[in-house]
Amino acid sequence: MAVTLSPVSADKVSAPEYLVLKNPVTGEVIGQTPIYSAEAVQQVAARARAAFPAWAARPVKERAALVRGWADLLWAEQKSVIQHIRRETGKTDLGAWEEVVVIDNTVAYYTHNAERFLKPQTRRATIPIRHRARLYYKPYGVAGFITPWNYPLLNAFQDLIPALIAGNTVLLKPSELTPLVAIYIVQLMHQSGIPEDVIQIVTGDGHTGAALVDVVDYIAFTGSTAVGRRIAVRAAERLIPCSLELGGKDPFIVLNDANLELAAAEALVGAVTENAGQVCISTERVYVESGIYDAFIDKVKTLANQITIGSGDGFDVNVGSLTSERELHRVEAQVKDAVEKGAKLIWGGQRRPDLGPLFIEPIILTDVTHDMSVMRDETFGPILPIMRVKDADEAIRLANDSEYGLSAAIMTGDLRRGEQLATRLESGDVHVNITHWIFGTPSLPMGGVKNSGVGRRNGPEGILRFVRPQSILVDNQLLQRPSLSRIDALTMRGALLLRAIRRAVPFLRV
Repeated sequence: MAVTLSPVSADKVSAPEYLVLKNPVTGEVIGQTPIYSAEAVQQVAARARAAFPAWAARPVKERAALVRGWADLLWAEQKSVIQHIRRETGKTDLGAWEEVVVIDNTVAYYTHNAERFLKPQTRRATIPIRHRARLYYKPYGVAGFITPWNYPLLNAFQDLIPALIAGNTVLLKPSELTPLVAIYIVQLMHQSGIPEDVIQIVTGDGHTGAALVDVVDYIAFTGSTAVGRRIAVRAAERLIPCSLELGGKDPFIVLNDANLELAAAEALVGAVTENAGQVCISTERVYVESGIYDAFIDKVKTLANQITIGSGDGFDVNVGSLTSERELHRVEAQVKDAVEKGAKLIWGGQRRPDLGPLFIEPIILTDVTHDMSVMRDETFGPILPIMRVKDADEAIRLANDSEYGLSAAIMTGDLRRGEQLATRLESGDVHVNITHWIFGTPSLPMGGVKNSGVGRRNGPEGILRFVRPQSILVDNQLLQRPSLSRIDALTMRGALLLRAIRRAVPFLRV
């Protein structure tokens, strides 16, 4: 099935050149999309800019209702959505369904709260009675999104939702590996009544993404730290804001008082069964206190034997295919490096060509150290490396010994201590006794520190990043007389009186 995008079609794209899309499980060609040139991106951006005033002028409630209508259509068409996601990514039924559920939940959160988040605010004025201080939130204009392949619905549209509701028009550049999902979802948006020029897609490679950064008023990127740095530099040159969710090397700490069976299961879910480890917040380093280290490994091995790998339908399949050959090679390179440096491969690690060209058994490594690539470099694959530590303090120190800081987890029976230890981790978010759920909790902001990025998605922060504050101060000119000085004698006496009152009555302070 060949796919041609409109309103800018292949004849507007230089060359023309196409991306050829394949099903990672079968190798079957499933479609093609044009590689948009810089000129084509500019044309799409011009339409988005022309559509912006009318879209921004609509009440927040009306924009939110249109997005809610799209989400209802998405939910009604979820079987088709799941099929689109699976054929382009190779993930399981459950993994694809999770994307639909999280998006539906995100829409519910923002359609309920956006009007309150974006409501004009009255602030306390320095000179009461005479001055009125107000704050308004104005959308930036055209917001651009460059999104990854691992969650082609979730990672793109979780950000688009608040951007659209805030009044921006949107240009989406999906990953060159998974553009067909994005095309299908945007078509559903148009069917639900969101104007075509308000949300548009440009497909292509890195050159298309670079062209997008050059034409938008805000850029949001989810992907590698290396690419994120280049985008941040270009955004700074253009003096436009950006948000970046980048790489991670997320630690998972198991304390002596943890429920070992639950901890082992959560470690496997966090590292291997959730999208075969191809998750930005995947568990990639496990630190286990010495007193329970051997028992924990036994539990992990027992549960690993129950994992179902395959491409079949149904929610009982735990691990699907990797999406690209690059991830497969990176997984094998990290395992080779670890074993050569003394790690033990105690489970899995074999390719499964009987299932498909990119299938590999989940991998459990023990006796790992911090001089191994598997404990320092992002993996993005189904590896569970387990390291013995003396105590919680050593675990915290090692967890923080990373250039990344996206997500983390602590397993413990002492919830108060777990939360206290969580505050010591250099991470944008921390889970206690579970993993991944902050991603699906729309009220909590999510994002990285250090080389894991800047900015937050979800929560009030997730919509306020797409607006700029505009402050307005109104002077009613009460008792004001013409003067060539900002401070005349009357104003000075009033200011001194106000200072004395505010020192004595705190709630009257500015």
